[in-house]
Amino acid sequence: MDQPVPSNSCVAQVPVCSSQSEMLSPLYMEAYCQSLEQPESFWGDLAEQLIDWDQPWEKVLDDSNSPFTKWYVGGKLNACYNAIDRHVLADKGSKVALIHDSPTTNTVRHVTYNELYDKVSRLAGGLRRLGVQKGDRVVIYMPLIPEAIIAMLATARLGAVHSVVFGASELCTRIEHAEPKVIIAANCGVEPHKIIYYLDILHEAVAMSRWKPLKNIIYRRSNILMSDLDDTWDVAWENALDTPVDCVPVDANDPLYILYTSGTTDKPKGIQRPIGGHLVTLMYTMNTIYGIQQDDVWWNASDLGWVVGHSYICYGPLLYGATSVMYEGKPDRTPDPAQYFRIIDQHKVSAIFSVPTAFRVIRRVDPEVTFGRKYSLKSLRAIFIAGEHCDLETMKWMRKIFKVPVLNQWWQTETGSAITATCVGFAQNLQTPPFTTGLPFCGYDIYVLDKNGHEAKPNELGRIVVKLPLPPGNMATLYRSDELFRKTYFQRFPGYYDTMDAGYKDENGYIYVTARDDDVINVAGHRISTSSLEDAILRHPDVADAAVFGVPEPTKGQIPLCLYVTKANVSKPAAKMSVELINIIREVIGPIAAFKLAAQVQSLPRTRSGKTLRKAMADLAANKHITIPATVEDPTVFVDIKRALRELGYAMAAPDPELRTTVR
Repeated sequence: MDQPVPSNSCVAQVPVCSSQSEMLSPLYMEAYCQSLEQPESFWGDLAEQLIDWDQPWEKVLDDSNSPFTKWYVGGKLNACYNAIDRHVLADKGSKVALIHDSPTTNTVRHVTYNELYDKVSRLAGGLRRLGVQKGDRVVIYMPLIPEAIIAMLATARLGAVHSVVFGASELCTRIEHAEPKVIIAANCGVEPHKIIYYLDILHEAVAMSRWKPLKNIIYRRSNILMSDLDDTWDVAWENALDTPVDCVPVDANDPLYILYTSGTTDKPKGIQRPIGGHLVTLMYTMNTIYGIQQDDVWWNASDLGWVVGHSYICYGPLLYGATSVMYEGKPDRTPDPAQYFRIIDQHKVSAIFSVPTAFRVIRRVDPEVTFGRKYSLKSLRAIFIAGEHCDLETMKWMRKIFKVPVLNQWWQTETGSAITATCVGFAQNLQTPPFTTGLPFCGYDIYVLDKNGHEAKPNELGRIVVKLPLPPGNMATLYRSDELFRKTYFQRFPGYYDTMDAGYKDENGYIYVTARDDDVINVAGHRISTSSLEDAILRHPDVADAAVFGVPEPTKGQIPLCLYVTKANVSKPAAKMSVELINIIREVIGPIAAFKLAAQVQSLPRTRSGKTLRKAMADLAANKHITIPATVEDPTVFVDIKRALRELGYAMAAPDPELRTTVR
């Protein structure tokens, strides 16, 4: 397969024309070009300025064994020291590090850097007493509470490797794969109107697992549930706190954590994140991308089980010395759709990172912001969204209601931070073109390839790849699977990282990520992205949410099928809605889309990071047996989806999906 010919200038990758030159700020262009043309001096200078090192590196970049690129070779440091100790030593220990806001328990808790330092160093002492050493694995299975971050940092303090597990049904598999010396868990989590019994789930997983940890450290949320511990396996959190220990310096290319991909497109993979490059990148992006200052309150409305939670609830804001909000609740049900507005007002939030789905939910149940309008949004400067495609109607609504720039960006579990973004700290124009995920961030040399492997023309849909080497902070390998790492990401396009995402680049260098490449529908030889069809559907004033995926058709190969959710109090007959949606697609996309299948459902299946499970729905429509991923928000929605598919003539012979109803 032919490969794209790299340009000699980074300017060619981000072309400048007179009408758009003001968008490509001089600050951005200088940094971006240096990151590609002089990567060692660029990333070396940043590492010296931003991170405290126990031992300086001997070489900034070693790409002699690509794609196993190493950054800051020979350097030693500790992630916990950079996130906590250095702030305490700089007399900033009284500053609030974490705000835990939990409407599910009706509590708000402020944790200072001093308190973090005390509890992290003492928990690290307890882990050491249990035998945890540098390089050992510690599995963490906890809800979104400060103790989860304390557990992560205590593990990192010893130079051990944490693996935060998200779903109950995958816990046993993760234990067997990571072989943790110790597991740290809570006794329960809280969802609207229900308690999740973490301790019972943990005991069942350990009983089934071929690997047995030495001990489980259990944090009991006694204000919610009293739980009896197993004297053989369990140690109470308060009894695990021991004499404080100092940070253990580790090599820059040692793993900080193992984090598994969501599994929406393939079997989950254990991403292994190197410490040195990750810390440099996170520290750099807090200001350059998000415009955060050290006195700001930053809110990442995610979960620690996802990569954005690792990067920008825990490590990023703490490295930067800012205040990070942890919200244990929903956009609409804890108890009402005013919670995002309340949190901004009550905690004086400067910027939010979230997924578009959260705002779709608020818009669906309270489009006129009847609940939220009593709160002030004066502190808010920007909203950042990622994780899924954001339709234009939701984007317009967000800008109207919150009255701040709403900036889309694109990144993956594999990268650990943004691949493309609109950078507030680089003074980029915040009025970006519709649908773009921004410009390539520093170190990312992005190409779009057509089906033959040639570089696509501007605005031509293709596969997005990144020229090697990848910048610091990207995955080092897949845990215990170097060959799968090479085969999955680098075999198809040698010399490039295959993102497996589809999209295009416009004449001005802006990147548009339309879908996973598997989500592009091939209708009679015409490649149509699901996001373009969903955007058209969401123009209908009665539609609150929609998902489009391809289903088999004898003549055209594939045709699109749409499942949609209406706004509250819409009583229009489904048959009339379908006709109106078909007409919209004909007007916006044209008859080439061959759109004729649409059905109303109560809700769509999404992971808790906001990804729509299109592949699972398509497999169900094609009469394939599916197992619902543990990361899905509500697996019971598939019962209603199967009903809708059958009404359209699909999923007639498919067995009932295996529902995993005990999810975190």
